[in-house]
Parts: sequence; C-alpha cells; structure tokens
Amino acid sequence: MSNVVSAHSNTNSNTKPISRNKLLAVAGTGWMFDAMDVGILSFVIAALAADWGLNSGQMGLIGSVNSIGMAVGALIFGVFADKVGRKTIFMWTLILFSVASGLSAITTTFMAFLILRFFVGMGLGGELPVASTLVSESVPAKERGRVVVLLESFWAGGWLLGAIISYFVIPADFWPIEGWRVALLLTAIPAFYALYIRMHLPDSPQFTAKPEMKKRSVWKNIAGVWEKKYAKATLMLWIVWFVVVFSYYGMFLWLPSVMVGKGFSLISSFGYVVIMTLAQLPGYFSAAWLIEKAGRKFVLVTYLLGTAGSAFVFGNAESIEVLLISGILLSFFNLGAWGALYAYTPEQYPSVNRGTGAGLAAAVGRVGGIFGPLLVGNLLASGLDIGYIFTIFCISIVIGVVAILFLGKETKQMELE
Repeated sequence: MSNVVSAHSNTNSNTKPISRNKLLAVAGTGWMFDAMDVGILSFVIAALAADWGLNSGQMGLIGSVNSIGMAVGALIFGVFADKVGRKTIFMWTLILFSVASGLSAITTTFMAFLILRFFVGMGLGGELPVASTLVSESVPAKERGRVVVLLESFWAGGWLLGAIISYFVIPADFWPIEGWRVALLLTAIPAFYALYIRMHLPDSPQFTAKPEMKKRSVWKNIAGVWEKKYAKATLMLWIVWFVVVFSYYGMFLWLPSVMVGKGFSLISSFGYVVIMTLAQLPGYFSAAWLIEKAGRKFVLVTYLLGTAGSAFVFGNAESIEVLLISGILLSFFNLGAWGALYAYTPEQYPSVNRGTGAGLAAAVGRVGGIFGPLLVGNLLASGLDIGYIFTIFCISIVIGVVAILFLGKETKQMELE
C-alpha cells in the first residue's frame, strides 16, 4: 500500500501530494493537543473543587460551559471550513483554544474561568470535525476509514499526556503558583504548532479542486444537509452524536471525582485514570482494523454496546478491581466508537457542504456535552447514587445504537461525492 496519499480523480494537477503518515502526524498532533487540554481539565475540575471550594453543581458547570463553546465552535467553524478551506480553519481553531486555555491559568475568579473555558471550547469544537473532514478528503476510499480512526487515536495520546501532566504537576508545590495553573499554562504551547501547520499541511484536494465552493451561501450549505437525499443520515448523525457526547463528557470529566467519591484519594485516582486512558489505544487500533473489514455500522454498534455495558458496571462497582477493569473496558469501547463516528460522519455528505454537515452534527453532539456534566453534578447534589446516574448514560447509548441500525447506511470504501 502506497505511503503517499493520492489525489482524488477530481483533484487538479496543482495539488501537491502529502504522505499518509505525514498527514496523520501533522493533523494528529493538533488532535492530540485538543485531548491534552480536555484531559487536564478533568483533573483541574477536581483540584479547583478543593482550592476554590466549588460544589458539585459548579464543577458540572465548568464542563458544560466548555461544551457550549464546543457547540458554537463546531457550528461556526464547520460552516466556514466550506467557505475558506479546511486547513485555514484547522489552524485558527488551534490558536484560539491554546491562547484561551493558557489565559485561564491566570484567572482569579470562577466567572472569568468560565468565560475563557467557553472560548477554549469554541476552538476545540471547531477543530475536531474540520480536521476529520480534511483527512477524510485527502486519502483514498480503500483506507479512508482506517486513517480517520487512527487520527482519532491521537486523542488517547493527548489524554495520556494530560493525565501524566496532571499526575505530576497539579499536586506539586510551585509556591506561590498552584499546580493546576502550571498545568493550564502548558496548554498554551500548541498555539505555536499552528505555524508548523501553516507551512507543512496542504489543504484538502477536494476543496482546492472546487473553487466554486467558496461562492455557495452558508444558508444553502446548511439547508443542504436536510435535503431528501441526506435527511435520514442527518437525523441519524444528530441522534448518535448527541448521545455519544452526552455520555462521554458526563462520564469521563467526572472520572477522578467519581473515584474520590468512592473512597480513593485524588492522587490515586490520577494513576487509575492513566491506566484507563492507556486502554483507549487498543480500542482505537482494533476499531481501525475492523472498520475496513466489517464496516462502519458494525464497529459503531458493537463498540457502543460495549460502552453501555461497561458504563453500567463501572457506575455500580464496589471494589477497586471491578472499578479498574470496567473503567478499562469503558475506555476501550467508548473511544473506539468515537474513532468510527469521526470516520463515518464526513462520508454522509458531498464535498460542497461536508464541513457544514460534520460541524452541525458535532454541534448537536456538544449540546449533549452541555447536559452530561450538569446532569451528574445536579443528581449527585440531590443525593442520587452514581450507579443510577451511569445507568442513564447506558440507556442513552442504546438509543444511539437503535438509530444507527434503522437509519444508518454502510459507507465502507464508498467514493466521496
């Protein structure tokens, strides 16, 4: 198999080819920085609770504000990716989230922290669907699904990096600076990576081959996702994205806090979450292998059902052994499903509004991400057991599975429009 990403048949001759590995490395590194920020945030929330005396409702609000920003960013930047290009938007979203995250390290009030987390979320929410669209349009159909899932695997590396930074930095004594501030300052580094992207990453060959895309109105692109030909796919994607993001942020942003609540120290919970994060890698790699063998629908359904079962066991675990094993399986299945979803989403639309379609689906998903953390915080505050809360996530994921089975179409090795 060639290591050079070939141009599509409708690509003009001036498009400079890029190797598949370089494409993955450049786009994946940006993806990794996103995950690092989200991973650090989950630990910062637990640290802020102790440092600022936050209650569970305020802790949930941090994650929800982040998701509000992600919803807005996915919508705005997804739409503009079809107007100005995938590469340009990828670069600016990276700068936005890096600068805002770094600035959040020097805040002294809860409200200022929330405002900056909104802008961090905008950058994160815009970058992910745009990056997956860029990669999806830059590789041949026979390996498109596998490459996009491998792109998503950089998320595990970023989460692991965030967990390691949190494990060593957040509890450390940097007097007079709190450890969580130092950790957030490190998240500003990716802004410099945007300069590398500008010099080394070409835009999507499908976008550069169709200059007429820039002339289409934003409203025409938005309305296009609900045309009869794409309406069923859009409905399916919006349901699946909502339940997947709702459950992911509801569960994973609360992992350290849930483990503390079950009697484990904050330091110990960091170590356990690192182990759970490592389990994401085989989840991604197995999904990347299966997605071109068994198809998108099979991988999504299988891994989402595995996520639902693992979530139920994790929420009701009474021992560290069960907690650790179910947490590992939760990471394995959930992130494998994420990879497949990022591969599946851009394949539902033509190139003229692919960024818009992917961005809208991701935006709807981020609405779920708003409610997930808030739900956990409010239900915990009302005294409801974490086992019941995780059962809610289990049921929501099953709803997503039903949507895929009845509304989804198989897109394995399908040529993009």
